[in-house]
Amino acid sequence: MTLLLPDADRKTMLPPLAETGWAAVPGRDAIRKVWKFRNFSQAWGFMSRAALAAEKLNHHPEWKNVYNVVDVTLTTHDCQGLSRLDIDLAQALDRLAPEADIERNHGEPVSGLCEQRSRMA
Repeated sequence: MTLLLPDADRKTMLPPLAETGWAAVPGRDAIRKVWKFRNFSQAWGFMSRAALAAEKLNHHPEWKNVYNVVDVTLTTHDCQGLSRLDIDLAQALDRLAPEADIERNHGEPVSGLCEQRSRMA
């Protein structure tokens, strides 16, 4: 079984992801990022590369695509929250689309996930 990301790792690993546009999903132990590409073809190309990265990690995102926008949420269902798999996949996805615009106003600061998880324990 996959383990939840420990608080110490959350404090060191989540802030760099926040800088790239990942945000906490309100009410969930999950992170989300929204990419906006120039067109559908670029969005689809990103999704194809992302699918290969996800398959390599055997960890699959929740996502949706509307024309040139790709909306990705990461959480690990096995442990019902964030795990190292989510961090690894987020970092991999970030490397796939440096040219895309990032929607930064779509969630809560990731620092809230450290505090939220601590209150649940």
